Amino acid sequence: MEDNAEVLVLHTLRVAGVSQLPRLSRRTGMPSDVLARNLRALEATGMVRIHDGSLPGWGLTPSGRSRGEELLAAELARTGARGFVEAVHEQFLELNGAVLGACTDWQIIAGSNPLELNDHANREYDESVLERLIGLHADADDVLSALTSRLPRFDTYLPRLSNALAQARTGGVDWVTKPTIDSYHTVWFELHEDLLATLGRSRSAEAPGRKPRNPPPRDHDLDFPGADRGPGERR
Repeated sequence: MEDNAEVLVLHTLRVAGVSQLPRLSRRTGMPSDVLARNLRALEATGMVRIHDGSLPGWGLTPSGRSRGEELLAAELARTGARGFVEAVHEQFLELNGAVLGACTDWQIIAGSNPLELNDHANREYDESVLERLIGLHADADDVLSALTSRLPRFDTYLPRLSNALAQARTGGVDWVTKPTIDSYHTVWFELHEDLLATLGRSRSAEAPGRKPRNPPPRDHDLDFPGADRGPGERR
């Protein structure tokens, strides 16, 4: 197995979780037969395994998770991008709390007591939540554009986030938080996991929505347009 295939398969499983072959093929871009051979090779070395039961599919083993982190650490060392990605992660955390808050308010009416599920009958309420998400998405666009210019493998996230938001704006209420499709929250969650995996960190080590300790880097003349705006503030 080629190194790029190994890191692609292991990292996709780290970010997406247990997945069946068709989904993995779409996410990796590998033909199903090629992907199946790579999975069997990784299975033979104890890196992945088949899950049965209510959530069937291929998943990482602890060894596979560790191997994936080794390969990602090597990528950062080779590209000299660790400091940059660390600063991007800080910018992500600044947005994270506000994005998760908007997603919560999409599901549950803000300020309701007792809690009231949002049935999406009140279009004005939904529009107000979407306006917040649109502003936050503009900030995410800035951050992801800068990140992709250094690590091109992150280039799938912005189109997926943009598609989810476009679907929601045309009445697709599932496209904000539904976990079984590429909803905004699903893709945002995977982006978060990707940043953590790239840096070899865990979610338990960070607090949602905290402010960055340092400003984003300007190395290689890269910065984040609109960094003077607060989270979700429109251009």
